[in-house]
Amino acid sequence: MKTLGLLGGMSWESTTSYYQCLNRLARERLGGQHSAKLLIWSADFAPIAAMQAAGDWAGATEVLVEAAKALEGAGAEAILICANTMHLMAPQVGAAVRIPLLHVADATAETLRAAGARRPLLLATGFTMEKAFYRDRLAVAGLDSLIPPAPARARLHAIIFDELVRGRFEPASRAEVIAIAKAAVEEDGADAVILGCTEFGLLVEADDFSVPVFDTTEIHARAGMDFALS
Repeated sequence: MKTLGLLGGMSWESTTSYYQCLNRLARERLGGQHSAKLLIWSADFAPIAAMQAAGDWAGATEVLVEAAKALEGAGAEAILICANTMHLMAPQVGAAVRIPLLHVADATAETLRAAGARRPLLLATGFTMEKAFYRDRLAVAGLDSLIPPAPARARLHAIIFDELVRGRFEPASRAEVIAIAKAAVEEDGADAVILGCTEFGLLVEADDFSVPVFDTTEIHARAGMDFALS
């Protein structure tokens, strides 16, 4: 089994899900007492969140590049950035190391195409929904991704940063996320929902929606385990 390097802590709530999922997958696939071989670099998220809010993506990139180099030096054989938004700097991080960087959007696009989805709704931070870095990779795979209207995008962003990354999972916010997705399905023809923030899988479940749901944390972890066992 190869060793995976996780760039985590953004937030640690969802990094915990990555850790659990990767170890569960190792046990399911190998049986017995097997678990995943992982190296985890866990950020203090507050300074990074401040960089995001200030648009200091260069500063955030520098942090992740140095962390990826440290993981490679410690023996990681592939890198997973455990946050959708931080894939904004995936090209720079990938170029700074000699080992593969497994991109969450590529794994997600492959999974959606295999399932027959073509017009997914992307639910994520404002950065991920509005910047081109994520949706462009989905488009390359032939997916016509949708995003909610501006007021709904702002609300989703607030739910993530004011609640989920702080360990708050409010029933009212869960209902709002479900309602936003329902509107996209009924009014815009969305045929799937991408939980494009790694914390959303902690708030809602697949059964909450009328169309197939794709949890990027689960998808990314599966791509990581596929590599680890390749």
